[in-house]
Amino acid sequence: MERRARLFVVSGPAGVGKGTLVARVRALRPTLGLTVSATTRSPRPGEVDGVAYHFMSDEEFDQHIEAGDFLEWAQVHDHRYGTLRSEIDACLARGESVVLEIDVQGGNNVKKVFPDVVRIFVEPPSWETLVERLTGRGTESEESLALRLQTAKRELTLADSYDVQLVNDDLDEATENLDQILEKYETS
Repeated sequence: MERRARLFVVSGPAGVGKGTLVARVRALRPTLGLTVSATTRSPRPGEVDGVAYHFMSDEEFDQHIEAGDFLEWAQVHDHRYGTLRSEIDACLARGESVVLEIDVQGGNNVKKVFPDVVRIFVEPPSWETLVERLTGRGTESEESLALRLQTAKRELTLADSYDVQLVNDDLDEATENLDQILEKYETS
């Protein structure tokens, strides 16, 4: 069965395990394209510019907006995040499906530009589990944690607007399910 390159969006609240799931599926599918998002936030310990994110100043980000370089961009918490269209176009031109790991607001914006995008919403098994995951990170201030939890509540109400919902309860099972979802859409 022939595969066709597809654009996928993986969204869900902070702490749900989107990054881990995408990284695990990427290990199973080395030809899967994954773009690097741009952000105006500062790097966290261990994050490398151009690998974790393209870290930009507000001025640089504004220049990219004005030039129309972003497929989507959004204000998330106290910072802006965006996807450079050039990265998507390059992957699709090579015949690689692309997975964007972005917030719900960005996922909705991508749908406006790429109507055939497949949007996958990753959900926690419960609210309590999500709170434990976010708290356990130890990377957030109390103010930042409260903001993330408030945003998570809002985002969870939008799960049904996505094409597919995936619960990340068991990491191995969720990884297998995400891989099967990509396979289904690449071959349909």
